[in-house]
Parts: sequence; C-alpha cells; structure tokens
Amino acid sequence: MGAISLVSATLLLETRFIGLNAVCTHNTTASAPNADRKRYRNSKKADNPKDRASIIRSLSKKGSPHIANELVPRLQPEGFLLDDSTWTALMLYYANNGFFAQADALWNTIINSAYNLDIRVVSELIDAYIGAGLFHEVIRIVQQIRIRHPHLQHQVYVHTISCFGKVGELELMDYTLKEMISKGYPVGSSIGNAYIVYHSRFGSITMMEHAYKRLKSSRFLIEEDGIRAVSDAYIRDKKFHNLGNFLREVGLGRRNAGNLLWNLLLLSYAANFKMKSLQREFLNMVEAGFDPDLTTFNIRAAAFSKMSLFWDLHLSLEHMNHNGIIPDLVTYGCVVDAYLDRRLGRNLDFALRKMNVKDSPVVLTDPILFEVLGKGDFHSSSEALLEFNMRKTWTYKELIAIYVKKKYRSNQIFWNY
Repeated sequence: MGAISLVSATLLLETRFIGLNAVCTHNTTASAPNADRKRYRNSKKADNPKDRASIIRSLSKKGSPHIANELVPRLQPEGFLLDDSTWTALMLYYANNGFFAQADALWNTIINSAYNLDIRVVSELIDAYIGAGLFHEVIRIVQQIRIRHPHLQHQVYVHTISCFGKVGELELMDYTLKEMISKGYPVGSSIGNAYIVYHSRFGSITMMEHAYKRLKSSRFLIEEDGIRAVSDAYIRDKKFHNLGNFLREVGLGRRNAGNLLWNLLLLSYAANFKMKSLQREFLNMVEAGFDPDLTTFNIRAAAFSKMSLFWDLHLSLEHMNHNGIIPDLVTYGCVVDAYLDRRLGRNLDFALRKMNVKDSPVVLTDPILFEVLGKGDFHSSSEALLEFNMRKTWTYKELIAIYVKKKYRSNQIFWNY
C-alpha cells in the first residue's frame, strides 16, 4: 500500500472533503470547491514525497487547512505510508493554525526519530510558537535541538535570539545568547548589532549603552541599523548631548555610513537651536571631505526657519543650488513657513525665485528629521491635500497658492474676532 501516493488517496476522498470545505468555510465563494477540485486534478501525476508534503502545505495556506487536518489521520487506517516531509508539513500546519497540542505531539515524534531535520522546519516552528507567546516552549525546542541535532544548534540559536528580540523579550534573548556563548559558539557582527538594535527599541538607555560596550569590547563595528537604533533611543529621551558623544565615539570620519553620522550630529544641535555649534559642525563636515546632502541642508533650513534667520536660510538655499541639490517638499515648507509666520507673504516670490516651483512635490528627506523637529505646517497641510486628491498631478506652485489662501483666511477670521 505504501506505493500508493497520497495524491491518489486524496482523489478518493475528494468528494467528502470538498463538502466539508463548503460547510466549514463560511467566507469562501461558490467557486472555492471548484478551485480545490482543479488543484487536485492537476496534481494527479505527482507521486513523490515532496509532492505529498506540498499538498499538505498548499491545503494549509490556500484556504483549505481543515482538509489537510482531516486528510492525513484518515489515510493511516487505510494503510497509506506517510513520509517524514509529510509529517513535518502537517506539524507546521498544526502550529501555524494554533493546534499546539497536536503540533507538540508530532514534534516529539519527529525529534526522537531518525529524520534529518533542516533549519527551515525548525525556524518555522519557532516562529509559530513565538507568535503565540509560547516562549518557554521555544526554549524547550532549542534544548531538544541541542541534544538530538547538534549540527543545527548554532543556526537555531541565532534565529531564536532574533525572534526574541523582535518581540521585545530581552531577558529570554539574553538567556539564549549566554547559552550560545557557553556552548562555544562565536557572537558574530550581525548578532552583536541586532543585540544593540533590540535593546535600543525595547530596553532602557542604560541597557542599550551596556549592549554597545559589549559590542565594542568584541571589536565589531556598529553598523548603520545599530547607529540609527541608538540615535532613535537618545532622541526619544531627548538626550541630545549623549547623542553627540555617542556619534563622536563611533567616529565621524567613517565613510561606510555616508552622511548619517554628521547629519545626526547636526540634528542634535538643531534640536536645541544651538545655531553657532550647528554652523561650526557643518563647516567641519565640509572640511572633512563630506558632501552635504538634501537631509543635511534641510536640517539647517528647518532650524533657520524656526529661528526666523532669513539671511542664513537664503545662503543655505544658494549653497544647495550651487551643489546641484534639488529641494523637496521639506525645503519648500521651511521657506514658506518662515515667511508666512512672520507675515512676509509678499516677499515669498523673492525667496522662491531660484527654486523650480513647477516641479511635482516629493519628500526625500531622512524621516529622522521629523522625529526631532517635527513637520512644518505647510508640509503637513500639503501632505494631507496630496493624500486627499491623489489623482491630480500637483506642483509646488499650486500647493503654495492654496496654503497662502488658507493662511490669509485664517488671519481674516482672527482679526474679525
């Protein structure tokens, strides 16, 4: 009977399970049974273990998981032999659909058998348990892998550390990392940087700084994701002085991070409107051989705009034009807000004379600027208008005209009262 494929058995039970599909699945359309039947008929020629496992997976993922649930248990009494890949597919079906008792029973059978597990199966199983919040079951799976399949141990440790970190389970992440180190496995750059990222997102500043010290002691460089995560944490807590110290410690001369380090340093000064320090560090950036980008100029423009430093704003726009940097919606917003907030709308055309107001609006600035200085009124109003009428091709000139009218009317209403 073992020679008879799972597909053949599926065809024998097709009518019964198509009916079950119609009863159990209330939200499927009338064409769903026909789609299932067509899928079965197209699979007639498949007669190998991979095809058997793929049927279970496809039934689980394509709207008919209950058929897979019913199919396999009914095949065994009729004498059909099921291979290991079919069992792992059914186990993952159970885990992904919340039947953890059944998944656990199959897992214990598989882990204690001679089946050669691969990292994909174990990773998917861990993902399912993590998603359900069954963290201690994940620890148990890792320990079983260590005993039964040591060749997968390092990969499973790395995947588990990442999974715990993504859901903010820092204690379990630390526990797994320490266990991995105790078994003699090295902590690579990717794990070290991920460790910093997760502590930055979910931990305290002290925990994050401790994680960074551990990375430094291992002589790995902090990567861009780690730099952004640490910077976000300092910005969240408004510790801009600490942010500046961190950036200098990382090394402002690093080229592999582009202008990120310098832009964050400028942002740390712009946040507290330390304009002299902002200008000094900008000059240091240029002298160090870094070319200012759009985000660099917009950090300065936003600070100049909020402080109503029109001459500095004008010089920054000239510098942008000289360097061939095309302004975006953020740049236009800095100019418009600066002039209209001081009721200098009549001079707006003069300020915009060297900017192409017929361009279509776009935002290309690093979003970290908005986390520190927020979005200007013109920027926010324009984005709302663009989202409301997405079919129209807008220009900066049209957005500015609408915004000027809006400000004029609001001022009229104010003075009438």
